Amino acid sequence: MKATPTAIPDVLLLEPKVFGDARGFFFESYNRQAFKAATGLDPAFVQDNHSKSVKGVLRGLHYQLPPKAQGKLVRVVQGEVFDVAVDLRRSSSTFGRWVGEILSAENKKQLWIPPGFAHGFLTLSDTAEFLYKTTDYYSPEHERAIRWDDPALAIPWPLDGEPILAAKDAAAPFFDRAELP
Repeated sequence: MKATPTAIPDVLLLEPKVFGDARGFFFESYNRQAFKAATGLDPAFVQDNHSKSVKGVLRGLHYQLPPKAQGKLVRVVQGEVFDVAVDLRRSSSTFGRWVGEILSAENKKQLWIPPGFAHGFLTLSDTAEFLYKTTDYYSPEHERAIRWDDPALAIPWPLDGEPILAAKDAAAPFFDRAELP
């Protein structure tokens, strides 16, 4: 496994070793020892989530407040998404900045998004199946969101028209009015 820091060094782009031949491919999507060796981190994952979205669905930007903040290890097993992490850590030199990566079943890349970040993605393919491991359980009372189109963040989502949003995402506050950790 190869771990590469993004423009926000705590967000890591992970590339597994893929073994392929005429029959198909094999790779370890998660191995605790390999993850620790590549990243220096040893998160305790407690929950796995799986979503399926159609083209144009934008989910996010979601996060949970302490003490239920979640780190996430995210990947795509079918299709392609534009995945985004926004730094909400007030003490960070990258507070309010974001990084984005194309994750797909084809490239098999993953992102490690530490606690203290908002997360979202836009489905680029006809459908996409998205998997992620979390370091804490889903907690509705700690869940928050930030507007996907906040001009202060200026995320250039690769949209083809208007995104398909959940009601809670359409009603999310802007960054300057959000309840942050």
